[in-house]
Amino acid sequence: MKKLMIPILSLLLLVGCQSEKGATPEGAKDAPARASGAMRFVTIGTGGVTGVYYPVGGAIGKLINDKREQYNLRVSVESTGGSVFNINALMNGDIELGVVQSDLQHQAFQGEGEWQGRPQAKLRSMFALHPEAVTILAAVDSNIERVADLAGKVVNIGAPGTGQRVNALDLFAAAGIDPNADLRAEGIRPAESASMLQDGRIDAFFYTVGHPNGSVKEAVAGTRKVRFVPVDAELIDKLVSRQPYYAPALIPVAPYPGVANSEPVPTFGVKATICTSADVPEDVVYTITREVFENLDTLRTLHPALEVLTAQNMLEGLAAPLHPGAERYFREKGLL
Repeated sequence: MKKLMIPILSLLLLVGCQSEKGATPEGAKDAPARASGAMRFVTIGTGGVTGVYYPVGGAIGKLINDKREQYNLRVSVESTGGSVFNINALMNGDIELGVVQSDLQHQAFQGEGEWQGRPQAKLRSMFALHPEAVTILAAVDSNIERVADLAGKVVNIGAPGTGQRVNALDLFAAAGIDPNADLRAEGIRPAESASMLQDGRIDAFFYTVGHPNGSVKEAVAGTRKVRFVPVDAELIDKLVSRQPYYAPALIPVAPYPGVANSEPVPTFGVKATICTSADVPEDVVYTITREVFENLDTLRTLHPALEVLTAQNMLEGLAAPLHPGAERYFREKGLL
């Protein structure tokens, strides 16, 4: 994927807002981003346009852009390869905010997984968003009714750099399945999975996502009958005990008319979180956090996945240290 680029003017403006150790201009700690000087620009890295990250990023951007003249702050939303890409882009200074799975936030800050031995020390958390269920969708005619049945099948586990690929590999490890020897693993984007499942080119696919989701709806609406594959309780228990950023989850079936399942499907999941870098000015992060939390009623209406948000559950699943701008707002409101 092409490296995201920030306009040179935008980068200079952001750098110009910082003094030593990333401090903001005098007085900025006492107020949101000020309506003086030139417009400043913030880019949110999200995910594929058919997923939940992209519209969620757009929802946050809308809250800020509706007051862009007040704050001289404008947000743009970029479709990206997902969590791993967003973390790397944050650390490279290519974006200011990114949507990141809670498990990958933990791994990046600790120097594990994709970042083995390379802790991303400047990674900072802002707040959590919707829960994301590790979703396995399979064709009924493939006879995949449980995780063990994936052996011998053609399964899309997600492209390198995506959260669902990490989650799929964690599940395989817990189930004793070798993805290199026991099945044919594909590494395609979620946006392509629905059509490939319907065309018979794959038997099942993984997607870690908030529900309802457009790609899942597309897969369910085809002529080939599909089902959600439940994750056995013992596997969920094993994953949760090994990795505390995982939690039990249920996939709703009501949003997906025609799916073979009749009851919510047990699985495990993570949370989508908004991350940033220690280099992003405190007043910018404070302003965005403040607008999001003081407009939760509006935010909940902008996407179905956000309906469950509360001020309390938006502080869950944050493994990296809070950015000072977010922390200041939470302390002001007595949330910490």
